[in-house]
Amino acid sequence: MDLKIVCYILGRLVIAETIIMFIPFLMALYNSEASIQGFAVALGLCASVGMILLSNGRVRVEHLTMREGIAITGLGWILATSLGMLPFVCGGYLGVLDAWFESISGFTGTGATVMESLSVIPSSILFWRMMTHWFGGLGIIVIFIALLPQTGQSTVYMYNAETTGPTRERVLPRLRDMTKALFQMYMMFTVVATAVYCLCGLSLYDAVTHAMSTIGTGGFSIYDDNAMHFDNIPLEAWMTFFMILAGGNFGLYYRIWRKGPGVVRNNSEFKAYIGIEITAMLLITANLVNSLDLNFFEAFRYASFQVGSISTTGFVSADFDQWPGFSKGILLLLMICGGCAGSTAGGMKVSRMVLLVKNAWAVVHQKLSPRRVVEVHMNGSKVDEDTLLRVGQFFFLYILFIVFWALLLTADGLPVFDSLGISITVMGSVGPAFGVAGATCTYAGLSVFAKSILCVAMLLGRLEMFTLLIMLSPDFWQKGNRW
Repeated sequence: MDLKIVCYILGRLVIAETIIMFIPFLMALYNSEASIQGFAVALGLCASVGMILLSNGRVRVEHLTMREGIAITGLGWILATSLGMLPFVCGGYLGVLDAWFESISGFTGTGATVMESLSVIPSSILFWRMMTHWFGGLGIIVIFIALLPQTGQSTVYMYNAETTGPTRERVLPRLRDMTKALFQMYMMFTVVATAVYCLCGLSLYDAVTHAMSTIGTGGFSIYDDNAMHFDNIPLEAWMTFFMILAGGNFGLYYRIWRKGPGVVRNNSEFKAYIGIEITAMLLITANLVNSLDLNFFEAFRYASFQVGSISTTGFVSADFDQWPGFSKGILLLLMICGGCAGSTAGGMKVSRMVLLVKNAWAVVHQKLSPRRVVEVHMNGSKVDEDTLLRVGQFFFLYILFIVFWALLLTADGLPVFDSLGISITVMGSVGPAFGVAGATCTYAGLSVFAKSILCVAMLLGRLEMFTLLIMLSPDFWQKGNRW
């Protein structure tokens, strides 16, 4: 492994984060907020780290190998989240562990918070908190490749290590052209969401921050009571629309823009995604009408928002912790499933769930007719056995980690159902869970041990495990072993 190449690109990533951090710093200066000094120190530290890395690096990006791409992506996320916590720490708003938890939760789009009262936090700090959602949503590496020149075509290894889903399909042949197209789509959705939120009665600051959190599928709000603060039915309807939109494949949206809506007909994942969302909405609505004696409109209002949210952002419009067990069970399944591959949402991804079901069905048919050849198709194309094997491996590891984190949390004294919900929600980058981390609660009351393991779980869930797990192998770091 060429560590000088790794240092050079990491240095550029850190400098880019430093430039981005200037935006809330200027906001603090304009409003004369108490966070000015904290941002100044954070900017100085970020710039110093970036210059040290660049001075020890070497410009040979075109010779990047798979191993170096994985290292840059894994270390880049660790660096970005570690430096992203500095405004919280240097401003005196959070301790080191809580600040790192908040930063990881922001960048990974989890939206789990340890801040007990947002009303006492300066607007610049809250804006930085929302920015972590937006830049982490599409992906730090994806945005880096899209915006910075001379990143080299071999950065495909970095892209593959960060992007989510069982396959790495491209909408354009050149990587940088593709990432630019995705970023432009991401920007357009954010601007449109901001405009619509303004029309629904939000101030420009509220609209921008919540649009970043919606399209980045994060779930952070600038208010303690989250989306419940607005109690605005048109706003909730539009937020539901944009949350479901953000949970779809951005590559598919680009193809729709270029070729028309007809491409959706052959997309098995998107059709399954919309089918799951509608089915969950109707089931929860019926359950709320039957169990809580709500009228249909009110039940559908809460059900549709939370279904769209739990699959993507983790925004809260009602205390779903008080809902019947059946509704909470559906929400748990949605946390596991998540959104589409190539979206900003977390979870296992709908494409994997579809492939698991189709593969299981194929196995049943083969048992009934051993000589019959049953093929699995996705989006109109045959899925090869290697892809099906990787999906099965991912599913096994994903469930294994959910169980593992839940066991550790129960060992720390948390109830079993609460531990399971927290484990599922952090691995799926959702945020709110049940019980001690329910819709109206924060993660502030958890122990140091619990917060520490959840930091690791959030990073593993966002990078889909393998990128970080590979880096734990001693062989990965051996010199002369070029993949």
